[in-house]
Amino acid sequence: MSSTEYAHPPPFDVVYEKLFPIIYRVSLRVTGDREVAEDLCHDAFIKLMERSDLLADVEQCKYWLIRVVKNLSLNYEKRRGRERAAYSKYSRFSTPAAESGETRMMDEQTRTDVQHALNSLPYNLRVPLVFREYGELSYREIGTILGISESNVKVRIFRARERLGKVLSEGDEHVS
Repeated sequence: MSSTEYAHPPPFDVVYEKLFPIIYRVSLRVTGDREVAEDLCHDAFIKLMERSDLLADVEQCKYWLIRVVKNLSLNYEKRRGRERAAYSKYSRFSTPAAESGETRMMDEQTRTDVQHALNSLPYNLRVPLVFREYGELSYREIGTILGISESNVKVRIFRARERLGKVLSEGDEHVS
């Protein structure tokens, strides 16, 4: 028996350390909020603890956790949808306070622009792109999670990147 195989399921902390970074990146890109993403990941791990049958296989845990955190994150976003719309209307009429550090401000604006552009993509394009770019999953893994073919995943990611580029370039035109 190799050192990576366990006679019993791997200890929970081993599963947590291996999988938390993956599901955190997915949740962060869906929600755009570090604290919320962390909370949702912890909720997903709590759900995993209730399903001890999954702990026997780390890969099965990975796919299950990604699906759970994706659903938790999307549900969170749905709840915040109305709130975002109200803040968006308000923010158009207010002027942001001047910040020191132009670079920091530009970096934050870029992150915000990318997050808004991601949020503007339809679900079926946004999720595969988030899984690929921020979850660092292979096309095969994404297809397994979403229940679609690997070639369909590639097409969706290609279309998502095209639309993302278009949305971001349109945003630049409005600034000029």
